[in-house]
Parts: sequence; C-alpha cells; structure tokens
Amino acid sequence: MDSPSGAAPGARFFPALGKRNFRLFWLGQCVSLVGTWMQNVGQSWLVLDLTGSPAKLGLVSAVQFLPMMLLSLFAGPFVDRFPKRRTLIVTQTALMLLALTLAVLAATGAARYWMILVLAFLLGMVNLVDMPTRQAYVIEIAGRENLVNAVSLNSAAFNLARIAGPAVAGLLMEAVGAAPCFFLNALSFVAVIAALLAIDAPPLAGGAGVGGPREVLESVRDGLRYIRGKREIYLPLSLMAVVSTFVINYNIFVPTFARGPLGRGASGFGFLMTAMGLGSLAAALILAARSGTQAARGQGARPSPARLYGGALGMCVAIALCGLQRSYALTAVLLGLTGFCTITFTASTNAGVQLASDDAHRGRVMSVYSLVFGGVTPVGALYAGAVTDAAGPAACMVLSGSIGFAAALGLGLAARGSRRRGPARPAA
Repeated sequence: MDSPSGAAPGARFFPALGKRNFRLFWLGQCVSLVGTWMQNVGQSWLVLDLTGSPAKLGLVSAVQFLPMMLLSLFAGPFVDRFPKRRTLIVTQTALMLLALTLAVLAATGAARYWMILVLAFLLGMVNLVDMPTRQAYVIEIAGRENLVNAVSLNSAAFNLARIAGPAVAGLLMEAVGAAPCFFLNALSFVAVIAALLAIDAPPLAGGAGVGGPREVLESVRDGLRYIRGKREIYLPLSLMAVVSTFVINYNIFVPTFARGPLGRGASGFGFLMTAMGLGSLAAALILAARSGTQAARGQGARPSPARLYGGALGMCVAIALCGLQRSYALTAVLLGLTGFCTITFTASTNAGVQLASDDAHRGRVMSVYSLVFGGVTPVGALYAGAVTDAAGPAACMVLSGSIGFAAALGLGLAARGSRRRGPARPAA
C-alpha cells in the first residue's frame, strides 16, 4: 500500500518514494546500479590493458550502443506489447548472465578484445528493450503526478551509484584486477530482480499488437511529424543529439586523461569518476526536492528553459576547461561541475519533453529521446576515440566542449526567440 503524505521521512520533497512499488524498485536500482558502474569502469580499464588504444575503447562503446542507434525508433511498439514487469525480469536476468560471463573470462585470463566486443553488442541488444521499458514502468508505479520527481530520483540513484561504484572498482582493480568488478555486478542484479518479484501491482495486459511493417513505419513517421511541430520538444532533442555525440563521451575522456596527461592509475581514474558522480548526485537531489515542493504547493513542475540550456552550457564549459589544465585536484572539481550540469540538462530535457507531449505520442517521443541520448553513442565514441588517438585527450575535450557550447548557445537563443513569437503551428 502506498504511504500517505507525510508518513515517510522526506515525503514533502520526494513524494514518489511514498509509492511502495516505486520505492521497492528504486531501492533495487540503487544496489544494481553500483554494480553497473563497477563494470563500466572495469571494462574500460580492461580494454586499455588489453589494447592500449583509445580508439579501440571507443569502438567498444560504439558497438554497445549500435542496436539503440539502429533500432530504438522501432522499439516502443514492441515494448508496449508485453507486461513491463515480466519484461524487466527477463532483461535484468540476461544482464546478470552477461556480467557473469565477463567475470569468468577476466578471472581466468581468457578475455580477448573481440570477446568484449561481442559481449558489448549483446549488452546493447538487451538494453534496447530494458531501457525504454524501465522508463515507462517507473512512470506507471510512481504515478503521473510524480513524473518529474521520479525522473530526478532515478537520476539520483544512477549518480549515487556513480559515486560508490568507480571508487570501489578502482581500489579492487589495483589490488586484485578487474574480475571482481564483474562478479559483484552480476550479484547486484539479484536486488532489482527481487524488488520486481516483490512488487504487488496487478499485471498489465499486453498491448493489442504492433501491426505489420507498414503500420510500424507509419507510426514512426507520425511521431516524427508531431515532434517537428512542437519547438519545446524538437529544440531540446536537437541539443541532446549534439551534446550526446560530442560531449558526453566521459567513458573515453576520463580514463585516457587520467592515464595520459595526469599520469594516474586505476584508483586515480576511479576517484575522478566518483567526483563526477558527486556533482551529478547533488544536481539530481536538488531537482527532485524542488519538484517535490512545487508539487506540494500545487505549482507546475515543468523544468525552466534557463535550467535546461544553462545546464548544457555549463557542462560544455567545464569539460573544455578540464582539457586546458593538468592538476588532478582541479580536474576532480571540474568533473564534479560537469556532472552537476550534465544531470541538470539531461533530467530537465527528459521531464520537459514528456510533459510537453500528449499521451498519444509520449512513447514515440521518448523513443526519439533514447535515440538522441544513447543511440548516437557509436558515432560519438568513434569520434572521441579517433580524435584522442590523433591529438590526445586534452585536445579532444577542448574541441568537444567548444562544439557543444556553440550548439547550446545557438539553440538556447532559438528557444528564447520562439517563446517570444508564441506557439508553433502544428506540423502538416
């Protein structure tokens, strides 16, 4: 049963946690995501140990997100067809088995670069279904009225894990190698699977079917026309596409910058990722608390454009400044600021485009959001790896921050001008 208002500590600031089912799922995610971050850090370091090549590290990220780049627009109708809790139990179990496989390969010394590429592709195929299903399921179990609060709390869970996971992974890798990171990630999935089994929401019937290829393609085209006709959706999504491609390549920037210009080992890399996680967590908690108090006052909780575009500008400036200096302490501070601004931008975009969408198109809008947030990662990873190989990580960070800053400034000014002109005409 859901907790009444005020029954749980912090209910005023985090009303989504008053929903029992959401609370169970969120706590399970908090545990599981720590393991996910440990695997992310361990996998990056393992690839660098095996190959010594930033470009090959970039190729791993590209392969992992290739399914999302190619298929995310078409995933929504299929995800809607099956009960979401059952789908998540299957996908989380598959992710656990993939982590266990990588752990065994690393522990036995049998890991080879091509094996990591195969596992990364399989991980991407599972996430193609898992990610949009989790987004849709969280909204169901938290309630529509708690949408912004739930999105912010999910960001908080993600970044709470970013603090603990990389730090523990860095210490483990220096002491005993990367294999324990993968074993602990496999074990962490037990928490979220147990939470899903404990949720008492009645199972939802599957959808009526997705139709044939022609119906699916027409549905996708209709969604794209809808987005094109709403500036408050397509401008943030356009900025997200640019920033995700050129700026949010932290899994390449941070390890190569730590290992090269800063001359640090695995623990130094891990703590830099933790610094970024601290900034991200602070932003997520502030956004969640603010949305909770706004909801309690009966005020609208739609993120402001200043917060959205200001967050993008801040992250781009911080990552560019990071490449211009060589101090480990200052790098940690700048990455903390990068994390804060990144979550301010991404959480505001996520909640903003959902609130700007009508019910009939929200699923397709979020499939495009998935494409521009994660689906462009193969292009971005190949770009970051190639530029880092050619000019070094510092130059890549400066160039990437500059590109993102120009896009954020231009699209922010366009959004300001469109608000002055009034609402856009519906697309034909």
